[in-house]
Amino acid sequence: MQRVLVVDRNREPLMPCHPARARELLRKGRARVLRRCPFTIMIVDREGGAVQPLTLKIDPGSKTTGLVLVADCQRGKRVVWAADLHHRGQQIRDALLSRSQQRRGRRSRKTRYRPARFANRRRAEGWLPPSLQSRVHNINTWAGRLWRWAPVSAVALELVRFDTQLMQNPEISGVEYQQGTLQGYEVKEYLLEKWAWQCAYCGAKGVGVEGVPLEVEHIVPESRGGSNRVSNLAIACRDCNQKKGNLTATEFGYPEVQEQARQPLRDAAAVNSTRWAVYDLFRSWGLPLEVGTGGRTKYNRTRQGYPKTNWIDAACVGQSGEAVTINPGHVPLDIKATGRQARRMCLPDRYGFPRTRAKQGRVHFGFQTGDIVRAVVPKGKRAGTHVGRVAVRSRGYFDITTRTGRVTDISHRYCTVLHRADGYSYQKGEAHYSFN
Repeated sequence: MQRVLVVDRNREPLMPCHPARARELLRKGRARVLRRCPFTIMIVDREGGAVQPLTLKIDPGSKTTGLVLVADCQRGKRVVWAADLHHRGQQIRDALLSRSQQRRGRRSRKTRYRPARFANRRRAEGWLPPSLQSRVHNINTWAGRLWRWAPVSAVALELVRFDTQLMQNPEISGVEYQQGTLQGYEVKEYLLEKWAWQCAYCGAKGVGVEGVPLEVEHIVPESRGGSNRVSNLAIACRDCNQKKGNLTATEFGYPEVQEQARQPLRDAAAVNSTRWAVYDLFRSWGLPLEVGTGGRTKYNRTRQGYPKTNWIDAACVGQSGEAVTINPGHVPLDIKATGRQARRMCLPDRYGFPRTRAKQGRVHFGFQTGDIVRAVVPKGKRAGTHVGRVAVRSRGYFDITTRTGRVTDISHRYCTVLHRADGYSYQKGEAHYSFN
């Protein structure tokens, strides 16, 4: 069961407690709620106390990072708190790409806009693209919060390195690492030989007097997340290329071609790029730092019979993950990075002209968009209690997104803040009631 984080009256961390114990302390007035997500209480009549060692265990991932607090008690190592942290790197990349395309379009239309400047840019040592840096920042934010609210005495981190060339070609060795896949070939010539000078879909020949023109085609289109790697390219005639359009090879009716497209390595490259930044971050904490490999994590997890999830992988990181007890009914916290505000000053129409006013104040009647509120409406067609994420309006009537849908036009007079917006959204994860 997920434990409740506890701090004393000076906000010094104490051992997490059972939810029933937290309810008892709140009912007797000995504690008050310090934070709703994650649920943290402050004991108002206590200063300090004996604590057991807690290890913060982290499994960094490209899209989701597992965070776990493991207590080393007399009964062994036991998971007391867990969460899956979902990153928004892809959304950041898409937003930056859209901005880049808009600026490039303005320059090409010869409007009064500054010229492109690429030669005067300076990047600091260890620079990462914003989409990758956001992952490091998310891990830094939540590791720091857990360190502040729990008596963390050590850190265990999975430090993974993927050999992307070996993943593409298991037989690669020696000098072939330097030569690459296209040694001695142009891309199209390589593809023509790979696909035997015929269309990958209809089989039309591209050689001889009656040969049809063949084109380079993406098996998974770029607009659907496909890359320009050679393993995602095929040869197709013009008719098949036009008919296929924005479909994948499987959707076009050729799953055997799709199977030849190897798994994209974008996620592996993201983990490779950020692993040392995350490592240096925790090394600067000054706490004992244990490092484990992905193979060791998988060995520990399969040996104990646990299912594959990010937070369970985090619990099994390193040598300390050989024997970790996880309650079968443990429900982790799902944390999703949502960002705080848009950078643009107003919303444009399809032609790039502003269609809304410039940014106004984001706080209205003491609320701001992203706050988690409880609205108790006494009468009317929206009567009832609504709990969820609020979207504020300057006129004083808000929209609340709950688990069941969106409720509109709720007066601010009926709303009470439960949790202030902090750039993340929260919900309960899935419980694993049986381990096979």
